Amino acid sequence: MNTTEARHSSSGGQPPSPQTFAQKALARAAGLDSVQIGQVVDAQPDVILSHDNTAAIRRIWQEFGQARVLRPERLAITLDHAVPAPTTKHAQNHAEIREFVREQGIAHFFEVGRGICHQVLSEEAVVLPGQLILGADSHTTHYGWMGAFGAGIGRSEVAALWATGQLWLRVPETMRIELDGELPPWVTAKDFALRVIGDLGADGGLYAMIEFGGSGIEALPLEARMILPNMMAEFGAKSAFIAPNAAVVEYVAARLGRRRSRAEAAQRGERRPQDAPAQMVDEARAEIEALLLDSDDGAPYAAVHRYAARDIEPTVACPHTVDNVRLLSEVSDVRVQQAFLGTCTNGRLSDLAVAAQIVQGRRTASGTRFLVIPASAEVLQDALRLGYIQTLVEAGAVIGVPGCGPCMGNHMGIPAPGETTISSANRNFRGRMGTPDSDVYLASPAVVAASAIMGRIADPRELE
Repeated sequence: MNTTEARHSSSGGQPPSPQTFAQKALARAAGLDSVQIGQVVDAQPDVILSHDNTAAIRRIWQEFGQARVLRPERLAITLDHAVPAPTTKHAQNHAEIREFVREQGIAHFFEVGRGICHQVLSEEAVVLPGQLILGADSHTTHYGWMGAFGAGIGRSEVAALWATGQLWLRVPETMRIELDGELPPWVTAKDFALRVIGDLGADGGLYAMIEFGGSGIEALPLEARMILPNMMAEFGAKSAFIAPNAAVVEYVAARLGRRRSRAEAAQRGERRPQDAPAQMVDEARAEIEALLLDSDDGAPYAAVHRYAARDIEPTVACPHTVDNVRLLSEVSDVRVQQAFLGTCTNGRLSDLAVAAQIVQGRRTASGTRFLVIPASAEVLQDALRLGYIQTLVEAGAVIGVPGCGPCMGNHMGIPAPGETTISSANRNFRGRMGTPDSDVYLASPAVVAASAIMGRIADPRELE
């Protein structure tokens, strides 16, 4: 049962004490001791993200009349939304971005095939807990999984950041969502995210910081944590946050140590080491622990919503809005011509693992295509090593180049008019996958894989 508790949020006068994570993070980014909820601050992001839209941002930035971006070391650019380039126009766009990267000396550049921006920047520890990342991608809320403040902004705002290094932001109110207990078998963080959005509406978190907590959140595996902040972009949120636990700190420390170790090896002209020396990881861990931020006990939440994990069931978002949510059992008769597993929401190794488990020894249904696109090259390599890719291909799946794939309707799986897709993505508005006259349902990777086998929206428990 969901309950809502409204709490007073102070405004005016002295800043409230205790404070929320959002207050602390934006105060740090603005170089202030503290800030009030609703205050407008000039924030300096630690990372400025763009992807295939970088070429368009460059044209806006050139209007500032600058020859160089202000802080190239803070820029991170990926080619991920239309890769490999499906048209001459996309190829030219990529060429312009490569030219910009070379002329500006941008180190954090990730080529075609490396993967989706949010997955790659997490793997490379480009963003750290407690930092501020602003990106020209709405799902920049993703970085809340590691305890960073991530927010999507427009192309013009990114161009302004290239020129000035700072952007004004209003300190958002915080909505806390608590999950108590462990989720039942075959129920996932994706189901919980869809339940929350279905209950509160697609604009229920408008310009809010969504903070997740409770024993059920703490029990989630590391990769499952990534789903919740990512999906909060569909809730209207400005950002989202989960307090990092020890597993998150160790993950980021190992990745940061590895990146720095490889950079040092490259400077010496040596082959990149696979793992960092223990001392380098220890140094990274200490640096990360010094950056950690969390809401204080008694922080001023605008609202608190509490859920019992045992009450969450497999859930599906039906066309054509994310908050058009129904229980899986209510839509099990819907025929699907395409099942798509991937995207920045659900294209990680654990997602491919559960799909391989479901389809092993089986074949996709006649008339149903099963598209699998790993979120990154690293995910693809690990899935190959562990045999997941072989299992999926033997079942009839088609494996795509790491990237966004058909999520935004560029290529690699655009449905035909009248077709229905079951997808592990985060959006299903009309035309999202490139065809206005088609239906997109959203579900967990387990449901997507089971649906590929059954040829209709299916519960994986049917195949047990």
